[in-house]
Amino acid sequence: MEVPKDQITTLLEHNLFGSAQMLGCFLVSSATTNVETSPYVKAENLVLLGDALYGEKEFRRALNTYKQALQHCKIIPKQSMTSSRSSLSTSNRSSSPNSLNISAINENEVKFKITLCYCALNENRPALAEMEGIPSKARTLQMNLTMGKLYRISRHFRAAISCYKDCLRHCPYVLEAIIALAELGVPAKDIISLFPQTLNRSGRPPSDHFDTGRWLQRYVEAQCCVASNDYKGGLELFSELLQRFPSNVHILLEIAKVEAIIGRSDGAIMNFEKARSIDPYIITYMDEYAMLLKTKSDHSKLNRLVHDLLNIDPARAEVLVALSVLWERKDERRALVFAEKSIRIDDRHITGHIMKGYLFLSQNRPEAAVAAFRAAQELRSDLRSYQGLVRSYLALSKTKEALYAAREAMRAMPQSAKAIKLVGDVHASNSGGREKARKFYESALRLESGYLGAALALAELHVKEGRTGDAIALLERYLKDWADDSLHIKLAQVFAATNMLSEALSHYQSALRLNPQNEAAKKGLERLEKQMKGMDPDAPEEDDENEVEDAEGEQEEAELL
Repeated sequence: MEVPKDQITTLLEHNLFGSAQMLGCFLVSSATTNVETSPYVKAENLVLLGDALYGEKEFRRALNTYKQALQHCKIIPKQSMTSSRSSLSTSNRSSSPNSLNISAINENEVKFKITLCYCALNENRPALAEMEGIPSKARTLQMNLTMGKLYRISRHFRAAISCYKDCLRHCPYVLEAIIALAELGVPAKDIISLFPQTLNRSGRPPSDHFDTGRWLQRYVEAQCCVASNDYKGGLELFSELLQRFPSNVHILLEIAKVEAIIGRSDGAIMNFEKARSIDPYIITYMDEYAMLLKTKSDHSKLNRLVHDLLNIDPARAEVLVALSVLWERKDERRALVFAEKSIRIDDRHITGHIMKGYLFLSQNRPEAAVAAFRAAQELRSDLRSYQGLVRSYLALSKTKEALYAAREAMRAMPQSAKAIKLVGDVHASNSGGREKARKFYESALRLESGYLGAALALAELHVKEGRTGDAIALLERYLKDWADDSLHIKLAQVFAATNMLSEALSHYQSALRLNPQNEAAKKGLERLEKQMKGMDPDAPEEDDENEVEDAEGEQEEAELL
């Protein structure tokens, strides 16, 4: 009795992988295909079974099955293999594991299926070795893109660039390759030179100046600007693209990401929300959005976001980072578990490493934080990882290393006020460097007058040096242009320190009117009320002792577990 092979092919075409896998077991165990004279048929059957297993996400079994198929290919007579390859050269078949309607065995396609299994198992070294066994002339567009990613992971950047360029020579619309080349430092003009002379193949003149070739070139330029830390240029180009393609979710997310980097939190939140209103099921960059909501202390929105993301796909790295952000306020240990899980799912997900680093810092584990921030840096230069490194080194009293990391950030991002302010932070950490710190803060404000982080740091420096009046004048000047809760909190703290309690009360209340969820304002107000009643704000609460005992009990439980 024979098992109908064409029926398995039909099942695979309809994505009925479970039935295909069960039927495939009958096929490979059939008595008619177990004779030694039919290795070719065995190989075909094993590839079909492998496709079914891949579709079922049983990657280890699929990998083993494809390897068995290749072993059978080796004992097929060379004459039949030659005829097989010649028949394949005339057919136009897909390389994806589930869409291949096999009429003959192509070893290169089977090797690529093995590569995809290794990639799904996060075993990148054997995946790359398998890809290198495929001749360059035989590689498809998908093969070149996969190989570029594998070379990049293994830090063979020149080889990665070559693969990504091959992708664009075949098809200039492989946007993943454009982004990768930009991040690898390839100039925009070199990427655009890979495109054909005319991208508008319709033969008709473009309807306006923003024809197909023009917008794609703008997209390349925008990605190169962002990759080279020219965030202002990148934002302008993305905004120009958004005018041509309004409601483009991808461009809205790119704009929001850049705005978050340069500190335009309100604009970034607005664009993330606009993208979600167009497509409520997006996950890309939603962990970045979660981090912004946390900084704004908007816990209700953060809760809703995480709830929505869990209903979409709880296994994505972005969702786990968002979960980590949510739990940070309630349970840092649990938050760290989610951050580490996000890295296990995707060890190249930068925000997972950054979140892990900041959680280590809050747990007073600066050495572990340094390792996490360095892991993020190896993937891509990110200001937050530089900031984390500086904080970690200062916590370890390693001022020299902190200064080196801050200067490294400034070299990488010479037009970034945040990077300049970071150098000032290191100098401000010791009394002998305060004059230098002041110069760096003022330089950051000259570069970006609206950068409140530098204004707040400069005000703090004034307070440390006894120039309280200068600090108040600076903060009040900024409040005229920026109604920001952090400015009110800093002013309240300065007034409280100089025993101007009624003024401090007014600014804490203003901060809470702007942001009712601001934890710093709530704690400051609580402390101030004690001061106004003549109580010691640093005196322990009556139930503090019990809280410590509970904490110790929880630690014991954790150790036992």
